[in-house]
Amino acid sequence: MSNESGSFDALELARQAVLADAGNPEFVGAYLDVEFDGESRLASYLFEAFLPGYNGWRWVVTAVRVDENSEPTICDVVLLPGPDSLLAPEWIPYIERIQPGDIGAGDLVPSTTDDPRLVPGFAALPDDEVLDAVQIWELGLGRPRVLSIEGRDQASKRWYSGDRGPESPIAKSAPKPCASCGFFIPIVGSLRAAFGVCANAISPEDARVVSVDHGCGAHSEATF
Repeated sequence: MSNESGSFDALELARQAVLADAGNPEFVGAYLDVEFDGESRLASYLFEAFLPGYNGWRWVVTAVRVDENSEPTICDVVLLPGPDSLLAPEWIPYIERIQPGDIGAGDLVPSTTDDPRLVPGFAALPDDEVLDAVQIWELGLGRPRVLSIEGRDQASKRWYSGDRGPESPIAKSAPKPCASCGFFIPIVGSLRAAFGVCANAISPEDARVVSVDHGCGAHSEATF
């Protein structure tokens, strides 16, 4: 217990205040300690708290007196966590909590305007520049936003280190890489040199993005 010379005693006053605030005497446990400020005019009395869902928390009753000759009065009654308290986990924004597979039919995930994976697309071409339809699509013209460098980097790292990259068991056992397979369709854009889509109906990777050095036993040029 903390106690300084000249400190006032308001324990019973604090106990009555916490009992009144709790509303149920079963929610208030034993007296634990008292802490005084430097001038011994402000005291914080600690009591055990037994409220449901507040394991390890404490009631803190603050008492104060104006001067050495005045009677102490109650300023505040609050609940504060103790060293072994059960605390709620740190809040994480929903966009960071969503995992692959969480989104089902009819579910909507609102986009954010500051998503670092996206940058504004081009609204129009300069008058002296002419592009064909494929180039227009690849540049993202007509779309509000397109992948940023950070977005492309995140996607490529995720795909390359996943089950359809070169380190998966099926790739290590493949006779040849996807890059030389007739069923391999390169994707457009800046990731074209590293990834494509499998178009082999009997392959376990059919309709999936695969790295050029991925592979499976259904390679078009596999020989027995």
